[in-house]
Amino acid sequence: MDTILLVLGLICVVAGIFGSFLPVLPGPSISWLGLLLLHLTTAIPNNYWVLGITLLVTIVIAILDYVIPAKGTKKFGGSSYGVWGTNIGLIVGFFIPIPFGFVVGAFLGAFIGELIYDKKDKKRALKAATGSFLGFLASSFMKFVVCLIFLGTFLYIVWQNSERLF
Repeated sequence: MDTILLVLGLICVVAGIFGSFLPVLPGPSISWLGLLLLHLTTAIPNNYWVLGITLLVTIVIAILDYVIPAKGTKKFGGSSYGVWGTNIGLIVGFFIPIPFGFVVGAFLGAFIGELIYDKKDKKRALKAATGSFLGFLASSFMKFVVCLIFLGTFLYIVWQNSERLF
């Protein structure tokens, strides 16, 4: 059973890294679930401090994930159409076979969303799309760093307890 929990935990932590860029996957939450699965094994001693602190970080990141893109959009004069356009463009761009399609898709989605909101003011739409895109990048980078730290924590705990696990 420990092996299954260990493998599932590793899968969750790695999936969380991908989830830091995809809006449909809550990256840090999935990574934290991987840490929880690791601590549910009998070979790993329960460390409630690690689980508690990482859970607190996960909750704060989840809240900031909604605040940062919205603030970036509002600061540059955008609307909720730009935020929605960013998310939709990100998903579409992920499936387009071009390098960094999700980045291009996020920006174009924000721009198109702002044009839907006000098709007459293209300059404002470009400025708002830039704000939405920068908010998305900041939020994604923050989630990516947290997920990498969770992966490092996972691997460190496995390494520290490798004689009990294997």
